[in-house]
Amino acid sequence: MAKFVLAGKTDCPYYANAELLADRLKYSLPNFSIHKISILPDEWTDWLEDTCTRNGWNHEESPLIWRELVHQGGKGVYLGGFHDFVEHCQSYYNITSDMSEEMMLSIAAENLVTKLELIMEEQHRASLIKPLHVWISSALNPTCNMLIPSLLSAEVLPQASTISLHLLDLEGSEEELQSVKMETEDLALHLLHKVTTHTDLKEAFQEADIILLLDDGWSNGTHVKDEEEREKIKATADLYSEYGRLIEARANAGVKVIVSSGSLVNLRCSFLVEACATDKCHVVAVATQLENEARAAIANKLKVRTSGSSRSLVAVKISVVTPFYATSPSRSALEVTDVIVWGDVGESFHIDLQRAKVFNYDGAIKGPPFFFQPVLEIIYDKEWLETDFLDIVRCQHAVVVSKTCRGLDMSTANGILTLLQAWNGVSTPNQVFSVGIPCTGHYNLQDDVVLSLPVVFTDGQWSVVPDVTVGDDLKQKLQLFATELRKKMSKPENTRHEETA
Repeated sequence: MAKFVLAGKTDCPYYANAELLADRLKYSLPNFSIHKISILPDEWTDWLEDTCTRNGWNHEESPLIWRELVHQGGKGVYLGGFHDFVEHCQSYYNITSDMSEEMMLSIAAENLVTKLELIMEEQHRASLIKPLHVWISSALNPTCNMLIPSLLSAEVLPQASTISLHLLDLEGSEEELQSVKMETEDLALHLLHKVTTHTDLKEAFQEADIILLLDDGWSNGTHVKDEEEREKIKATADLYSEYGRLIEARANAGVKVIVSSGSLVNLRCSFLVEACATDKCHVVAVATQLENEARAAIANKLKVRTSGSSRSLVAVKISVVTPFYATSPSRSALEVTDVIVWGDVGESFHIDLQRAKVFNYDGAIKGPPFFFQPVLEIIYDKEWLETDFLDIVRCQHAVVVSKTCRGLDMSTANGILTLLQAWNGVSTPNQVFSVGIPCTGHYNLQDDVVLSLPVVFTDGQWSVVPDVTVGDDLKQKLQLFATELRKKMSKPENTRHEETA
């Protein structure tokens, strides 16, 4: 079976004549196949050059015609231009063209008008699609693979009718990103509009609605020299300062930026907040992973499930007046809730159980599925809380990494998804989350660095929990956390001064 490919400028009269001749062949010969490529005049030169270079041809005018052997595959056989095509058709099929020059010019003009109308219609259809633009940096990070299947869903992004996913990796290759793109497309997720890949910052964060920054510093627990640390922090400061500038210039007004993955989470988020004039409420750091590890340690201690329960999510009015009952059973379906993480995640932090609750505890007092008891009243071993518990939480990351020889990709992805769900309104009212936010003005803190604080999400906005007891000891710890973080942020400045000197 023969297949002829006709390519030419849309307004070319010889291309119009070749089209008509090819149509006559198609109607006369049942096994004759035609493929037409109509190129706008201002795009023709570049297209012709690329096509000839790719195939090793030498051709300068419109149209360009070649033949492909459909059943054999391989590179097409070059025929030439219009006159070569006419000669070929006359020799092999005894069909020729008798179109007048006036008719050729008329059809060429009509072709151009039709092509422009089709382009306008396509642009109009595209304008009707309003995708949610989601950007992921360091997209070759294994956490990204864990994120994508759940991220592109109505459960996490209920406001999205369709999603454009943008994969950015400044150190990766285009080939590696293309493999992630292909795998994502093969998932056939109904919300996915398209996937684009990027290896530089030329178009980064364009029209972004959600930005997930997975850039890692170095693995927690890795010992580095002071000079190495300064250089790493300087590189982080430069990168996130550039991120801040680009987000301010290109992202949509209501963009939500989440800094996560690995180490230096609070430091990276602090650099971003300092560099970006975007509303500070739109930039947060994830502490959910550490919060989940603390909850899991408590759940194991109390012998309740670490994951969740089958408590009913149907609202029930409770008439019994007792502090141990939730005002609504639509609390998070977790066995241990409302654990608070204060401070610098992964570096200097404090686990606070003053509001922590446990459900389904097998103790002397039992109740319906929505019945809970304060953790601090159930755990009588205060020494365990002050020593072993904190050691378990601090060492959990290193223990898992040593056993698996990889990062905590699943728990990191889960933390991001949990935070995104809450931020998009898919959370229980009054549920407390630990989130890294600019701490100025909260709990009498004055330094504008990012620390993990307790917040609740309402109507897509977070607010700091007001009714939390912050004693003098905790205030001192928070001030110390902020001071230490500010010292780290000043290291790049010291490095610059040393280079200048």
